[in-house]
Amino acid sequence: MRILLAAVLAAASVLVAAAPAQAAPAVDGFASVAALGLATTTGGAAGPTVTVDTTDELLDAIDTVGHLTIQVSGTIDITSKQGVRPNKTIVGVGANPTIRGGGLDFYKSYNVIVRNLTFVDAEDDAINVGQQSHHIWIHHNTFVSPVDGSIDIVRGADYVTVAWNHFAGTDKSMLIGHSDGAASSDIGHLKVSIHHNWFDGSRQRHPRVRFGEPVHVYNNYFDGNELYGVASTMNAGVVVEGNNFSGVPYPCFSTSGYADSGPGRLIQRANVFTGSGPCEAGGTVAEPRAYYSYTLDPAASVPSLVTAGAGAGRL
Repeated sequence: MRILLAAVLAAASVLVAAAPAQAAPAVDGFASVAALGLATTTGGAAGPTVTVDTTDELLDAIDTVGHLTIQVSGTIDITSKQGVRPNKTIVGVGANPTIRGGGLDFYKSYNVIVRNLTFVDAEDDAINVGQQSHHIWIHHNTFVSPVDGSIDIVRGADYVTVAWNHFAGTDKSMLIGHSDGAASSDIGHLKVSIHHNWFDGSRQRHPRVRFGEPVHVYNNYFDGNELYGVASTMNAGVVVEGNNFSGVPYPCFSTSGYADSGPGRLIQRANVFTGSGPCEAGGTVAEPRAYYSYTLDPAASVPSLVTAGAGAGRL
């Protein structure tokens, strides 16, 4: 029988006591920047907390209007990509919280946090951030075998941070800008920070970028990526710094373009390359420090830091 969200909200205080969420780190990167009417990204912090452990409960909760922290317990099966309204925190609690079979979709949504979840076997994208959505913070999640992308950030989305996630053998890990024909919606948007992620035997798109600037890729561990690491295309502007590339034949594409997409701009600095090819770089890119401050870890320490701290269950 379908459990209405009103009943779940009524039991919220009991459920919180039974399954407390883990403390979260402070938001950083572009998701922390004051813009578009928001001071930063806080998710559902201003509202009540509920715990969900069935498909109907989860779908009711993410479709609720208003601030809400949604604690995901156990394995929940969903289909396709399910829409998430603004002002939500979706956080896994307990042993191995998992969303299986489908994904989360952001359509003109904002102020959302997704953390401490494992996404398995999504039939399309595991997370799609699109249609002018902004202030989205995706951190400490694990992505396993989505049919399409692990995370897509597209169609004018902005002010997104993707941090401390584990991409476990995924194929199309992260796309920023969905089409070479999307200049009108994407130029001036797609500002994304990508840091301390473990691209663990994943094949490509870490990320593949069109139009976005700046996209800040720093302190990530690129670990045995078969096709390539980062691709900056269609005049995108990407800063790649303090990363550790191990066994990556093509760490970066930019000035030569990639596939059918035209060239982009890319700055690379303070990276370590072990058993890897060169990073193709060129042009000038807007500096991330013009938007936010950050501390860069030494690239040599990134593999130990990231393998110890990235992914679900590592908060």
